[in-house]
Amino acid sequence: MSKILYITGKQARYLRGLGHHLSPLVMIGKDGLTDNLREALEAVLVAHELVKVKIQDGCPHSREGAAELLSNQTKSRIAQIIGKTFLLYRENQELKDDQKIKLPSTK
Repeated sequence: MSKILYITGKQARYLRGLGHHLSPLVMIGKDGLTDNLREALEAVLVAHELVKVKIQDGCPHSREGAAELLSNQTKSRIAQIIGKTFLLYRENQELKDDQKIKLPSTK
């Protein structure tokens, strides 16, 4: 059974607000979840922590399935799934404090 990393509702709302204006930086096409796609997603997560992923026509995966698989493979968290896009978040400890996304506390 796969392990899904969850975030609180408050944190998800905050990340959705940040992600609203983002353009999708990773696109899943007819080839599905390839090694190149995972490498590109990994690079974007390291650089930005929050990434919008878009599923294009012809993709062999459902949006929920693709989000869950990529979340598990990259150890990221799903912040939102809406339409043909979803937001993934993963903290990067190596970024400077002024470049990091500061999530609201879980309490």
